[in-house]
Amino acid sequence: MNYRLGLFDSGIGGATVLKSIEERHSEFEAVYLADTARMPYGSRSPKELRFIAKEIIHWLNIQQIDAIIVACNTTNSIALDVIKKHSIFPVFDLVSSTVDLINVSDSSLGVLATSSTVSSKAYTKSINTFFPNIYVIEEGCPELVPMIEKGDLGSSECIDVITKHLEPLLAVDVKAIVLGCSHYPILKPMLTKLLPSHIRLIDPSIGLAKKLDKFLKTPHLFLHPSKKKVQIHFFVTSDPFGFSNKISSLFGIKPEVEVISLRHPSCVF
Repeated sequence: MNYRLGLFDSGIGGATVLKSIEERHSEFEAVYLADTARMPYGSRSPKELRFIAKEIIHWLNIQQIDAIIVACNTTNSIALDVIKKHSIFPVFDLVSSTVDLINVSDSSLGVLATSSTVSSKAYTKSINTFFPNIYVIEEGCPELVPMIEKGDLGSSECIDVITKHLEPLLAVDVKAIVLGCSHYPILKPMLTKLLPSHIRLIDPSIGLAKKLDKFLKTPHLFLHPSKKKVQIHFFVTSDPFGFSNKISSLFGIKPEVEVISLRHPSCVF
């Protein structure tokens, strides 16, 4: 039996979560919703984000899925209670998945995230629940998601912005940095160049993919891509061609993308 997962994000960031799941699991379907009409989420108010989360869950609830994957850290941080209240399916999230990737020896951790996620202190609270002695410093990076969505990854401006946001974390000698926005794994090559070699990058989507082991059954870590049976359906709330081109340039696939309305939800299958 192939399970169908429902993922959502404001844009292309959730594709990094989808990629982590696909690298670990070989047979599943996915419904990927990018709320591109309201991207980015990181600068929106908690009230807006909670309303958006409710709309998205109502749409996913009628898409014949088996589980919901919160592939957006901002919504995860601000509206997880709303998501769980309105979802009729099991919910898997990024923030709580991070603790499985932390080492006891990590005396201090940095978190790079959107301003809304940082304001919520969701990562600090989650980490300190299990590791009360770890010092957590969170850094809001409001410029990064728009830059990533524009494909502006190699410019001197982008490097300067990332360097600026790394400085407070390096000043307290963090042992690892959590990529607290699903867009940020796209920056891994640049972050690796800018950071000292001893600092680990923690991608919460890897922890989430592991959490799915019991749900999707035995992981297939070394299965050749040609042997995998993964089918993905992409939906957006605006600009399907732009979204398709971004996914193509970053992940090497050219998906068909359908525009849907969250105000008038209907089943697309």
